[in-house]
Amino acid sequence: MPGTGLWRTKSIEQSISDTDEPDTKLRRNLSAWDLTVFGVAVVIGAGIFTLTARTAGDYAGPSVSLAFVFAAIACALAALCYAEFASTVPVAGSAYTFSYATFGEFMAWIIGWDLILELAVGAAAVSKGWSVYLETVLSYLFGKGAKTTFDIGSVTVDWGALVVVAILTTLLAVGTKLSSRVSMVITGIKVAVVLFVIILGIFYIKGANYSPYIPPGSTGGSGETGVDQSLFSLIAGGASSSFGVFGLLAGASLVFFAFIGFDIVATTAEETKNPQKAVPRGIMGSLAIVTVLYVAVSLVVVGMTSYKDLATSAGDGSHKTLATAFSANGVDWAANIISFGALAGLTTVVMVLMLGQVRIIYAMSRDGLMPRGLAKTGEHGTPKHATLIVGGLVALAAGFFPADKLEEMVNVGTLFAFVLVSAGVLILRRTRPDLPRAFKVPLVPLIPILAILACLWLMLNLTVLTWLRFVAWMIIGVVIYFGYSRRHSLLGKRQAAGADGGLDEPVKAPEA
Repeated sequence: MPGTGLWRTKSIEQSISDTDEPDTKLRRNLSAWDLTVFGVAVVIGAGIFTLTARTAGDYAGPSVSLAFVFAAIACALAALCYAEFASTVPVAGSAYTFSYATFGEFMAWIIGWDLILELAVGAAAVSKGWSVYLETVLSYLFGKGAKTTFDIGSVTVDWGALVVVAILTTLLAVGTKLSSRVSMVITGIKVAVVLFVIILGIFYIKGANYSPYIPPGSTGGSGETGVDQSLFSLIAGGASSSFGVFGLLAGASLVFFAFIGFDIVATTAEETKNPQKAVPRGIMGSLAIVTVLYVAVSLVVVGMTSYKDLATSAGDGSHKTLATAFSANGVDWAANIISFGALAGLTTVVMVLMLGQVRIIYAMSRDGLMPRGLAKTGEHGTPKHATLIVGGLVALAAGFFPADKLEEMVNVGTLFAFVLVSAGVLILRRTRPDLPRAFKVPLVPLIPILAILACLWLMLNLTVLTWLRFVAWMIIGVVIYFGYSRRHSLLGKRQAAGADGGLDEPVKAPEA
């Protein structure tokens, strides 16, 4: 039986039953290929075009490739747990829905609030980055002086970010399948650009740039100390988290941002034709593709130029990118091509981040933890109201407010979600061994435990300031839960009315 109060759980049966409500029903038309495209579309973006060079220059040096491997291992362990959950509970909401079935309503709200931070901040920040690349491309086409911003009094309006958010909001409102088709075309372009970077860059690699592979901690870098250094290095008494072993570990936690996205595949489970098979394939397929590309790109970039030349500029704080490595070797025409590829890459990142954000809010609204009107679907089978609100909020943040790089803020929230999903697999295996599972995590409980430990380890290597901001965001979420969500919870109302919430109904497979 489900618990009561803060720990009341929503049964798997009830979650699946809710997907058939006429007013909130999503259209099932996505395939395993569509999901893989979504995963690759969101993962290959800001991380590979900007984060690779920055992490090498400021934290890990040539060992940035090893940092990517560490992050990929943690993601792979968590991805196996996501695949089991998503194939067992093919319902929108991803980690939020999974937590509702295992840890209870309060923890489900916390993780949903956490995911809102991850996706909203990510979409707004990447929109700003898209606008910067658009300005670069416009300068190639029309000469210097092209701007994607203008001033109204003391307010700077980023019209480039507004345009991309408006277009993508329209695509998402019209239909997820159409979004997938657009994403497929753009993703093909940016994968081609990434392969171009790898193949051309190989000819400019200098073996001396790989030494020392792990630079000593006393050399160069941004020298993060105090609240700006990693929590682990502070606890362990490290002077900073730049280079050395602490730098490598901090780099792994930072490049984890580059892998964020495969979990968004799980949010589309309810819109998939055969989620039991398609979702695990989409999750694991997209993760495998981007891992190979990331490691290859990182090896090429640090081989082309010294990691010291990739460090963040001390004067204006500007970050280096993949294009920097080619410019340093006099291949400016290639740098221009990379800029065009980055523009395409960031487009799909913004779209899929917004898609995931909408589906999280949709699931929480359907449960009554947010206003129910946000869960209603329109003629195109998409939650139109939630889509428009998310689009408006992202446009407001990206278009009118300065956006700092918040990769670590996004990372801590995502890693927290991964920990709960991995633990949830262990709990659901024990509490509901009868559930049909199209995909099972191998070597349970070893794999979920390793996933939890790996994610916690990466969290420890995020900065102290990131942890303080994360705690503040969680406190705001707790206030909202007790002020609104707990009183409007549909599960709470069912329990108060004496309903069993569908506990005795058999598990049914979603319709094709």
